Amino acid sequence: MNGKQLKNSILQWAIQGKLVPQDPNDEPASVLLERIRTEKKRLIKEGKIKKDKNESIIYRGDDNSYYEKFADGRVVCIDDDIPFEIPQSWGWARINQFAISQLGKTLDRGKQSGREYPYLCSINVYWEGINLSKLKTFLLQNEERERYRLTKGDLLVCEGGDYGRCAVWEGDTEMYYQNALHRIRFYGNLSAYFYKYTFELYRQIGYIVGQGQTIKHFTYENMKGLFFPVPPLTEQYRIVECINSVLPSIAKFGQSQDRLDKLNNEINNRLRKSILQEAIQGKLVPHDSSDEPVSELLNRIRDEKERLLKDGKIKRKDLIDSVIYKSEDNKYYETYSDADVEIELPFVFPESWAIVRLQSICALLDGEKRIGKGICLDARFLRGKSSGDYLQSGKYVSRGDNIILVDGENSGEVFSVPIDGYMGSTFKQLWISSALYEPYILEYIRFYKDELRNSKKGAAIPHLNKDVFKNLIIGIPPINEQHRIVERLNELSIYL
Repeated sequence: MNGKQLKNSILQWAIQGKLVPQDPNDEPASVLLERIRTEKKRLIKEGKIKKDKNESIIYRGDDNSYYEKFADGRVVCIDDDIPFEIPQSWGWARINQFAISQLGKTLDRGKQSGREYPYLCSINVYWEGINLSKLKTFLLQNEERERYRLTKGDLLVCEGGDYGRCAVWEGDTEMYYQNALHRIRFYGNLSAYFYKYTFELYRQIGYIVGQGQTIKHFTYENMKGLFFPVPPLTEQYRIVECINSVLPSIAKFGQSQDRLDKLNNEINNRLRKSILQEAIQGKLVPHDSSDEPVSELLNRIRDEKERLLKDGKIKRKDLIDSVIYKSEDNKYYETYSDADVEIELPFVFPESWAIVRLQSICALLDGEKRIGKGICLDARFLRGKSSGDYLQSGKYVSRGDNIILVDGENSGEVFSVPIDGYMGSTFKQLWISSALYEPYILEYIRFYKDELRNSKKGAAIPHLNKDVFKNLIIGIPPINEQHRIVERLNELSIYL
């Protein structure tokens, strides 16, 4: 359990009446709600608020079921709509039965007039409180000030963006708000913080939902459709006091758990990389002298590349091969057309292995040009979120092909194409010689994942440094040993 989960559990206990004991001396919620109804009638009579034509009363019947009685006399059983059980001394109500909610002033620069005043919008409202570092101003006429002015204890709820996010206004300065926020002002001295925590729990468990296709909005109708628990007044304040008392401990627990999770992840990553390093140095499985010599494997790779060049699948630059060998002086050299150059190897490889650069066995290709309808294979789709059908004219790849991300923060990440489609411009097709055991090569590339990401080029959009990728030095075992290495890695992966 992390800090967020622990906080949600405590909020759930609180909102369900399980965090603090009930006091039989507390005035029951039914009396509190009746007093609020009386207060509203007085305010309607004085012309300070308008009568709600859809006013209703929620009560528990003699059969212990919940009913909602509407202004037209209808009575409906709402047992199936109540989200959870609450203590006998509590009640249920809709937001308009114990508070008045109103959106702020609509911004229209062309129609605004009056004096300039500061206002809050969604960028100021967070679960932790009100942030005044990005305060804006708008023009208000005198008759608008009372309507949009905040008073201490108002609950501000985001209508869009991270809809449902809310905080309580506790400021003493003159402040207003705009229509990205709902202002909830409570009757009967109800605790704004109790309902702030209720909103927080409702948002986390998905009881608050937004409407809209692209940008979700939490409308007043959404809010009015929710059922809110109403504890006795004094219990509301005891609950808030208890929550506030444990929040620092929850925060410390969350920080400690985050550090532990990070440490565990780092240990697993380091262990995984250490095992991979053992594998690509030839130390993970024993060598078998009966394995086919790796020289035969290299000959098959060269033959395959010549065929691909003839068929136009790869370019002549992809034929580049260099021979890396150990000389009698115990040093390593790389043979080019004009000279042998001494090089440093990242590891010592077994004598039975060949040593090549990655470009000798892999190539970064553009994919096949094709026009037609198909799936757009962007990184979002490949991580499991469908991006839909598109009419594409681009680089076509087939199911099972490997493509490598060459743009963005995660460049160097390799995906296996799950379905025929069109490769986005942020990818290159990764060709790996069929003479090799592909999973072995992919494990090698994963070993260098961090180095590849740290070698990105480009200021605006970082992208894969293809020269670094192509010049990585790789040890090539005999084909049977490649299979044994991957099999052993799979066996060990269950412990990571």
